[in-house]
Amino acid sequence: MLLVLCVDLDDDLGRKTGFSTPVIGRAPVEEAAVALATADPEDSDVNVIFQGLHVYDDLADRDENVEVAVVTGNDQGDVSANREVGDEVDTVLASLSTAEDVTTLVVTDGAQDESVIPIIRSRVPIDGVRRVVVRQAQDLESMYYTIKQVLDDPETRGTVLIPLGILLLIYPLALIGTVLDMPGFVLGMTSALLGFYLISRGLGLGDRLDTAVERARRSLYAGRTTLLAYVVAAALFVLGGVSGVDTLEGVQRSTAGDLEVPVMLAALVNGSILWLAAAGLTTSLGQITDEYIAGSLEWRYLNAPFYVLSIAIVLYAVSAFFLEEVGITYLATALTAGTLLGIMSTLTFAVAESWFGDPEREEGTRAERV
Repeated sequence: MLLVLCVDLDDDLGRKTGFSTPVIGRAPVEEAAVALATADPEDSDVNVIFQGLHVYDDLADRDENVEVAVVTGNDQGDVSANREVGDEVDTVLASLSTAEDVTTLVVTDGAQDESVIPIIRSRVPIDGVRRVVVRQAQDLESMYYTIKQVLDDPETRGTVLIPLGILLLIYPLALIGTVLDMPGFVLGMTSALLGFYLISRGLGLGDRLDTAVERARRSLYAGRTTLLAYVVAAALFVLGGVSGVDTLEGVQRSTAGDLEVPVMLAALVNGSILWLAAAGLTTSLGQITDEYIAGSLEWRYLNAPFYVLSIAIVLYAVSAFFLEEVGITYLATALTAGTLLGIMSTLTFAVAESWFGDPEREEGTRAERV
């Protein structure tokens, strides 16, 4: 008797279909092949089982005594899988009711499954090994299909095609730069674009930018004042930077010699701190307004504007002192006033929250702390 033995070393059949192995007989093997093809049409073991059925039918048509079976291993490694296959081969041989000598034809899909051949040979003589290779995988059609799948994937397009396109543009852009007598500028811009793209992909800046745009869109449609406050604060930041630079230039013109680094920083801070404080007040008030509208305002949120004012007072006094515009008494008074303003606001709103706060929210907060 010839036993057509289909080998599935990593037990794709059992894991994907739930079939118990070994599978013995023409009808059960065909049922198992259909089940595996339905569960995973791309699994190469499907072709192995159907090839075993094809060999079985061909030999049966010649009136040869033949049987077909599927044996599997497991996905725990070669040694464990080989032992599992050996045990199942023993089960198959014990189930064959024949007085004839049994030989086998092993059907596999590659070199990995063929590593079990010594185990099978130790139990039954092997007449041959049939390796199943899908012909389409060797054709140009398979390459075309693979490339088409890659190009249809948006993630792959963004990861592979954009850097490749930038690299291919280097030579024509270099030619244009040579004609315009700016080869270094063109190559530098191309390299900068490629580097920026790779850094953005590595840090996930694209996803973060998409999230920020979506959040801004929702805020705009929801009528949130925070979005307007951020826009105004950005403008105030720019004006503060310009004012700081103007102050620095004025100090440089009125001072003979080079300025020390602390004095330069003090000039920048002194000229911009009022604008920056206005930006901080704008954003904090916008956030407080949105929290109040949403019904989630807490008393301690009201500390933010006072903290901004406290920090502005302290920084303005320190920078003015370095620029020799105020004396030590003014500096001490400003530091004390800024500190007291922050402390008083914290105590005031803490007391207000304990008196007028939501009891249920306070109870929930205590429970969370516990």
